[in-house]
Amino acid sequence: MKQKKRTIGALLAVFLLTGCSGEAADSFEVPFEGDMNHVHGLGFAGNDEGLYFASHVGLKIYRDGEWFETTDNFHDYMGFNATEKGFITSGHPSADSELPNPLGIQRSVDGGETIEEIAFQGETDFHAMAVGYNSHDIFLINPAPNSLLEAGVYRSLDEGESWEPVKADGLEGELAALALHPTDSEFVAAATSTGIYFSEDAGETFQALTAEGERGTAVHFTEERLYFGSFGTAAALMQYTSENETLEKLNMPVLPDDAIAFIAENPADEQGLAFYTLRGDAYLSEDGTKSWEPLLKNSKTQ
Repeated sequence: MKQKKRTIGALLAVFLLTGCSGEAADSFEVPFEGDMNHVHGLGFAGNDEGLYFASHVGLKIYRDGEWFETTDNFHDYMGFNATEKGFITSGHPSADSELPNPLGIQRSVDGGETIEEIAFQGETDFHAMAVGYNSHDIFLINPAPNSLLEAGVYRSLDEGESWEPVKADGLEGELAALALHPTDSEFVAAATSTGIYFSEDAGETFQALTAEGERGTAVHFTEERLYFGSFGTAAALMQYTSENETLEKLNMPVLPDDAIAFIAENPADEQGLAFYTLRGDAYLSEDGTKSWEPLLKNSKTQ
């Protein structure tokens, strides 16, 4: 009887071990530690409260104090925009993918495990693209003619089914970033080499929010405000409230010879704000910018 118990116990242990390892092997996310270079976007994608970094080789996720990476779909995600259902992106497929290059515009609603075409697959890589977090409206700059669009500025109010041209009068300089309001697509923002620009008429006209000589580096809308990064004599994190046209400088870590590249607020917690820098640092605040936790230093996970 004792021998039989030991045999059953051994078999049960083997079953549990293989079951667990099989489950881990099937997981789309695995723990990650190390270097992360060439990040092209940042956002709290979907409702899992994970902070997604769109890198040159797929997605990296910071969630509940831990880092993860995906085990597949190592695409070079450009024009990455988080949404409440997942994300919408452009870019180039990974070397082992059968998808046409470039990706055109793609969406994912399962954390990047699968992506599906919205438009322009195999035609255009959109580096300059903004998406409404809740509306899924799209605002972009088309760099060269494709099957539907001439080069220029366009928007879609039906998730890429149709497109209309945008004048973008007053928008000057070399573009660094675009942002679209989560629900009201009349509000558009842009960061360029000559400053931060703001539109209240769906991008038809823009006005500068920054002083002459100040460079715009990042823009991000929430329901109530516009966050932006700029660089004059030093990197700055600002918020602009259009209702009363007020600008406020926010507390942030000192960034020597660096500037903010991407900003993301956690929709589930308005006290949660994150940013990624041009030199590969990333910070997270969970107390309304009073304090900051380093997530990446010199592109290395912390």
